[in-house]
Amino acid sequence: MSAIPRWLEWSREIQALAQTGLHYSSDEYNRQRYTRLLEIAAEIVSQYTQLDYEALHQAFSIPIGYATPRVDVRAAVFQGDKLLMVREKADGGWTLPGGWADVGDVPSQAAERETWEEAGFHVKAQRLIGVYDANRIPPLEIFHAYKLVFLCQIVDGEARPSMETTAVEFFQRDQIPAVLSGERTRLQHIEDAFRALENPLQPTVFD
Repeated sequence: MSAIPRWLEWSREIQALAQTGLHYSSDEYNRQRYTRLLEIAAEIVSQYTQLDYEALHQAFSIPIGYATPRVDVRAAVFQGDKLLMVREKADGGWTLPGGWADVGDVPSQAAERETWEEAGFHVKAQRLIGVYDANRIPPLEIFHAYKLVFLCQIVDGEARPSMETTAVEFFQRDQIPAVLSGERTRLQHIEDAFRALENPLQPTVFD
């Protein structure tokens, strides 16, 4: 059973259908219908979260073209048998360094850049650990996303927090912090990272 609330699934699907419909439709009456669907999607989220309707409607209206999931990239970086993690300023939880990929990014290079920006280490992506469905609930992300986790090797640098992080530390497998940062990193991602470190032939995982 999905852990995502049905109202969020509905609103995401309605938004995606409306966005795609507006992209392909030239008939003014149909465009009015798709515009109304965007309003309904924003109304649903606002009703269940108390988030501002106007801000939601604007966020739903900005994307254009065929609606697709967003992409979140994460770097699994090891020092010996210890995994690099950063503590997010936003919620105080721990996560693998990473974030949203930008348009034009090579995914692996995006993970490398995020590690430098958030943790102070230059790293090189070695291989893809996994591709995951990343439906984010608290803190609420209104758009659907996929998560790519890369096994990376340190090139140089030293631990350094950033504007988005308050701490940078390495943890052994039995020392992983109990408080993780929302859906940015799950225990499954961490376990898959350790398995990839231990087994160079570990196949890429996906769900």
